[in-house]
Amino acid sequence: MIRFVMHRALVLAIAVVLLAAPLCAQEKPLHHFLPIEDKSHVSLAYVWLDIAEEATAREVDANGARPTIVSRTLAIWATAMFDAWAAYDAKAVGSRLGGKLRRPENERTLENKKKAISYASYKSLLFVYPEAKAYLDGEMKKMGYDPANESVDPATPEGIGNLAAQAVIDYRRHDGANQLGDEAGGNGKPYADYTYYVPVNPPDKIIDPDRWQPITFKLKDGRQITPGFLTPFWYRVKPFVMESSSQFRPPPPPKTTTDADALKKEAAQVLTYNNSLTHEQKAIVEFMRDGPRSTGQSGHWLRFSQDVSRRDNHDLDTDVKMYFAVANVAFDAFISCWETKRYYDSSRPWTLVHYFFKGQTVKGWAGVKGGVRDMPAEEWHPYSPESFVTPPFPGYTSGHATVSGACSKTLELFTGTDKYGYCEKRKHCELTEDNPGEEMTLDLPTWTATADMAALSRAMGGYHIPVDNNVGLKVGREIAVWSWPKYQAYFDGTAKVRD
Repeated sequence: MIRFVMHRALVLAIAVVLLAAPLCAQEKPLHHFLPIEDKSHVSLAYVWLDIAEEATAREVDANGARPTIVSRTLAIWATAMFDAWAAYDAKAVGSRLGGKLRRPENERTLENKKKAISYASYKSLLFVYPEAKAYLDGEMKKMGYDPANESVDPATPEGIGNLAAQAVIDYRRHDGANQLGDEAGGNGKPYADYTYYVPVNPPDKIIDPDRWQPITFKLKDGRQITPGFLTPFWYRVKPFVMESSSQFRPPPPPKTTTDADALKKEAAQVLTYNNSLTHEQKAIVEFMRDGPRSTGQSGHWLRFSQDVSRRDNHDLDTDVKMYFAVANVAFDAFISCWETKRYYDSSRPWTLVHYFFKGQTVKGWAGVKGGVRDMPAEEWHPYSPESFVTPPFPGYTSGHATVSGACSKTLELFTGTDKYGYCEKRKHCELTEDNPGEEMTLDLPTWTATADMAALSRAMGGYHIPVDNNVGLKVGREIAVWSWPKYQAYFDGTAKVRD
């Protein structure tokens, strides 16, 4: 019981900080969720991250939000780029070939690094996003590189890039993600489940309130769909530096059978958020929902990383290392989080509110027209469009919180400071209600505060009970602290190639 009281105290403390914080001072720079136009003062690694983000956004547009999958695709890109770059560094070693590609000092020029990371980026992105070939070809040609050059001559930077990327591709081809759809037990489709997961609860009935329940979405064209558990097999994906997917599995969440009072209070807290959202809180929920043009939490935190690139005037070397660390800690955090989701298979507020308050009248968000109203508990709805009511996977722990905890702590460790010092501007309600409101300015003073904001946004939005977020934050930060020496070992050349 003490554990859950502490969680509620923590979420209340975070809420007080967010609500009491002044609006962001106008002199602070703005966070850029979308690419900047003037790229004359950023590194080529920064430019390739923009390209990777665009390819990812197109994938999301085509296939919907699949945050686990895009965390892997972005990690594959960042790793291939790092491994190619490492060949031109005096100490760093690649993740797959170690120091075998090391080039002599006279070849360690900026131009060679640029060409090597470009071919590695192109080849790795083409592997994960084959449908983006025309776009990627065009970007290579803009840089003056031939996308058809498949040289594997290690005496050339294009050869280094292709070799580094191919080694990462070979390692990831059958890493448990089922990218090719050829895992035994699957249906032959890419990223399809091959572990035979079946939900306990149907969409229209609560059989076990402690277990996850699918939800039927109503799309904008009127069609209805009921998504299944997204990538329930992700616990089988090979981590980057973690020892296993279960390494950071937390204690179990509260259940109706053992912690009913605590769990009901968690659900009641979500109801309170839902029926009293301020304009600032609505803006926070939508900001941390990763829109517009979502690239998942991995992509969002890599965008935060780009703010650091500009703020601190990074060169190519520094950007390559930072993106490598952030992308891979996000990838590992997702694997850890999904292992926890699969292991506990816990419910979300949608199920808990309907269960605990069945037959009662509650006050809740009134829908896309805005406002709140009294309603039967069975009609309660998160602050989210009908086309995406709640993410289609179990609640405990929150992916947003876990990945935000991991990435924020990694950025703090990488930069040597918790200071972030940016702002976000957006109109509240623009992604959820029919009539967008006034522009809000959100303060992002530190990495800790930004991750806390991401976690709390999930309870305010009605997607998670507070314990999902608070434990997720804690686990994410633990992953980052444990992993940081592993990334430093790649930088200083002491890392060993993993099996």
